[in-house]
Amino acid sequence: MSFDQPSVNAINKEYKRERKLSLMERIYLPEIFKGLWFSFKQMFAPAVTMSYPEERWDPPSIFRGRPVLVEDNGQERCVACGLCARACPPLAISMQANEKSDDPKERYPDFFEINMLRCIYCGFCEEVCPEEAIVMSKDYDIVFESREDAIYDKERLLVPKEDLKERLDYLKEYRNGQFGSFWDFQEENNIHSVRDRDREWNTGLSLVDMLEQQKRNDQTKASSRWSA
Repeated sequence: MSFDQPSVNAINKEYKRERKLSLMERIYLPEIFKGLWFSFKQMFAPAVTMSYPEERWDPPSIFRGRPVLVEDNGQERCVACGLCARACPPLAISMQANEKSDDPKERYPDFFEINMLRCIYCGFCEEVCPEEAIVMSKDYDIVFESREDAIYDKERLLVPKEDLKERLDYLKEYRNGQFGSFWDFQEENNIHSVRDRDREWNTGLSLVDMLEQQKRNDQTKASSRWSA
């Protein structure tokens, strides 16, 4: 085999796979007229451009906008488990957990911040949240005057659940398609406590006694079913 001459040369007239152009195709006039005709038709087509900001686009419920915290009955649903911060690819979420003795939810975020300059709107935080406490909203109009202004604290992130009803309904339908009919998120499950789960807990018990106690606790029937 010789490397001086290519085995297949498109310039060679003997190249059989080369398509032969007609006279009109070689002068390119038909294609030029087709392009002009298409542009001319678009001049009379109905306008689809919105006069922003006078006209604002209302995204559908599937839209992933700015992540927000769900406010339920005057307080956040978040229990500061840290799963959203763990799953966030750009590490845009930070939080610190705290506890209240008079709060039946037991844990809550002492502070919760999202750096919107890092957020990539992937929705991973929404996917991993077990309490449906953080969801993607319809807010897409975000402007910052400084880097500090781009850090949203808990007060700026909280949105009443009534304003997020469309997104929450979409998540229920979306997750039922993945997990089947048994996915039935109960909002009251967010209000729980494990402080008195093991009332007979004794740090002086041996390992065998603790395992036996835990076995008895696991065999105890629940007072109510979690899902209908």
